[in-house]
Amino acid sequence: MNEPERTMLLSVHPRFATAILAGAKTVEVRRQRVAAPPGTPVLLYATAPTKAIVGMARIASVQVATPREVWSASSTRAGISRREYDTYMEGAAQASGLTLEAPVAFETPVPLTALRAGGAFHPPQSYRYLRPDDLQRMSAAAPPTDTPFYTALESMAL
Repeated sequence: MNEPERTMLLSVHPRFATAILAGAKTVEVRRQRVAAPPGTPVLLYATAPTKAIVGMARIASVQVATPREVWSASSTRAGISRREYDTYMEGAAQASGLTLEAPVAFETPVPLTALRAGGAFHPPQSYRYLRPDDLQRMSAAAPPTDTPFYTALESMAL
């Protein structure tokens, strides 16, 4: 196996996961600095009530700036209202806008119960980077008929 590039596991509310996978939301905002290079694969974990990995995308770019600057650059692509954004960013000194591209919805989401059946698995509060053994466990948990999931994992050097 080649040395895999880092893969990000990103927790998002189900409505945002749906919008990202549909291509309607192309920027995901975070309260902290995100240092991920363009091309980083991102697995999308939809939080409750879905509680499953539902698809993937790739990072096209990351803007780290003040919350005001991130909103100014991404407001039409962030998929949230100004009020929601301001509430989320309240008290934050910096923000990150992750521009996502090439979204792929998995035919069958990989549920949290299946992910935990293969060992300890904890979805992140915001995001985390996955190790190769994390990806292997996810591969074992995925339904064997889900071609997009396996294609995604292969593209991550598994």
